[in-house]
Amino acid sequence: MAPSKPRVRFAPSPTGYLHIGGARTALFNYLYAKRYGGTFVLRMEDTDQERSTPESVKAILDGLNWLGLDWDEGPGKEDPKYGPYFQTQRLDTYRKHADQLIAQGKAFRCYCTREEITQRREAVEKAKGQGSYRYEGTCHDLKGPPPGKKLEDAVIRFRMPAGEGTVSFDDKVLGVITKAHSDLDDWVMMRADGIPLYNYGCVIDDHLMEIDLVARGQEHVNSTFPQLMLYQALGWTPPAFAHLPLILGPDREKLSKRKHPEADVMLHKRTGIMPEALLNFVIRLGWSHGNDEVITREQMVEWFDFDGVGSTSGVWNPEKLQWLNQQWFKLLPPAVVAERLVPFLEARGFQAKGDARLEPLVLALRERSRTLDEMANTASIYFKSGVTLDEKAAAKHLSGDSLNLLRQAREQLAALPAWTVEPLDGVVKTVSEAAQVGMGKVAQPLRVAITGNTTSPGIGETLLLVGREEALKRIDAALARGT
Repeated sequence: MAPSKPRVRFAPSPTGYLHIGGARTALFNYLYAKRYGGTFVLRMEDTDQERSTPESVKAILDGLNWLGLDWDEGPGKEDPKYGPYFQTQRLDTYRKHADQLIAQGKAFRCYCTREEITQRREAVEKAKGQGSYRYEGTCHDLKGPPPGKKLEDAVIRFRMPAGEGTVSFDDKVLGVITKAHSDLDDWVMMRADGIPLYNYGCVIDDHLMEIDLVARGQEHVNSTFPQLMLYQALGWTPPAFAHLPLILGPDREKLSKRKHPEADVMLHKRTGIMPEALLNFVIRLGWSHGNDEVITREQMVEWFDFDGVGSTSGVWNPEKLQWLNQQWFKLLPPAVVAERLVPFLEARGFQAKGDARLEPLVLALRERSRTLDEMANTASIYFKSGVTLDEKAAAKHLSGDSLNLLRQAREQLAALPAWTVEPLDGVVKTVSEAAQVGMGKVAQPLRVAITGNTTSPGIGETLLLVGREEALKRIDAALARGT
């Protein structure tokens, strides 16, 4: 049962780009909020000070904006009750709660250096039968800094309760998961410089922002247990949790930008995938609704819930993504696709904005194009001056009787009062009937002369899209070549 008007969040670490996995997490949280009339909160976990630059933050915002995943609260949409929405602007809050836990004996200052911890871990790992390293409690009972140390040298560790016990939660995707206290140690909550670590900062923020549900990747399952211990120590009720399946690359390894360029959301914008298609593809990497493949935003909001999320990893399928993109070429109004096509044509040096041929081009090419880049590449033939002939096609269709038919077609085309599809197709029919040949005998020489090859939309559409002046010029060039 979903809470009334739930508050859910997407809390990325802005480290350079919006990852596909992050986009899916944002989408699932967004849909849950929208379905149940809740609030979608965007929070930046920007504590990696080397990588969390303004440019990295902008990359996250740009990706979400392109996908249309608008947040109700967050950067630019601050609520004074819950903000600020950058962790680096909340350091006093983390310090306040850490001091409270220390005063209650539920956390302590630890002066062990990173090098000392590393040496102890390596020693445990080398010793046979000793298991994985757990902090030994070296600084448990210190009343102040040891000799040679200062208070500001200390990290703050959570103090695990003594004795036996377990911690468990009922995950909305994975079911009940339990871990023994003995598998957890006194984990670091805050660094010496006051920067919170993930398990600490997210708990403080989620509670103070009144988050009802935390949906995130399965790689965070083990992080949930220390977080639950912290909720218990603070006397707070934890949110519900939903851990989403991994997304694997085509090589069946976890999708990562280092190995898989497609992990970057904005790469798909650059290659001509539309946001509707990418969201449609991403939601199916871990969630299903019967056998539905092409799913609109409205259907996503109506249908989404975590009972449709699977526990097995989704595998990236570029062919499926391109197929979905083509379906969205047909679903969206031609004017929308045409507007998005313009930058790809301009990148090829064409002044396409405002061109009346754009929507007819989309209608003519959407059955043959899988991406906007591919559509622009095909459409280039209609914008440039002149054409390069495919020699094999020219040898077959621009010689002998074909040239005579092309010449007759050219004369009738030039005499047309209106350059529209019906009379253009009519010329092909008239010439073929007069010569007592099939229409293809006239259309193919025209097609090769106009486009350079034997493949294009209908010949009337092709002539229309090229335009009267350019079409006649290309036919003349083909005729001159054949003489």
